[in-house]
Amino acid sequence: MTDDWGPYYDAARGGPPRTTLLLALDRFDSEHEPAEERFAVDLGCGEGRDTVELLRRGWRVLAIDAEAEAIARLRARPEVAGNDGIETAVSSFDEAAWPRTVLVNSSYALPFCPPAGFEAVWARIVESLAPGGRFCGQLFGDRDEWATDPTLTTHRREDVERLLEPFERERFDEVEEDGETALGKPKHWHLFHIVARKT
Repeated sequence: MTDDWGPYYDAARGGPPRTTLLLALDRFDSEHEPAEERFAVDLGCGEGRDTVELLRRGWRVLAIDAEAEAIARLRARPEVAGNDGIETAVSSFDEAAWPRTVLVNSSYALPFCPPAGFEAVWARIVESLAPGGRFCGQLFGDRDEWATDPTLTTHRREDVERLLEPFERERFDEVEEDGETALGKPKHWHLFHIVARKT
């Protein structure tokens, strides 16, 4: 949607972690000993609102974003600087690679994967998750205002249900409403909020 993400990063700076991530983390906390080492991938991490929460809770994180500016801003955050629990990578969705993990978080990012590459990226997410691992994040619906943009990937509800067949749904909310973008511009949203545990 833009070649300059700087204004978005400025608007998002200091924002709270996404509720989908918080739910996934709470589910893990209810299942495992807190001292257990955990590894997460934050795919499309942006300036790091979710990465910071993962680090705060003691997770190791691989934060991936296609924009070098995003990674630079993340690395400069005081909560991140000097933390040896984080790795970062500048990579597109198509080229991103990561090891076996128990959590892939992608908050409002996967829709920016071009349609031609989405199925392969999603297959990589599913394959990388261990049984009991989770995906959390958002997908855009086909009635979203940006659905006409050919560079974005949107889904009908039945498409999302197909994508989630390897998972137990822990949150699956479809939301359609008029609202605003992070920059305060009016927008019609059609979203799927997802937390799903791999079976």
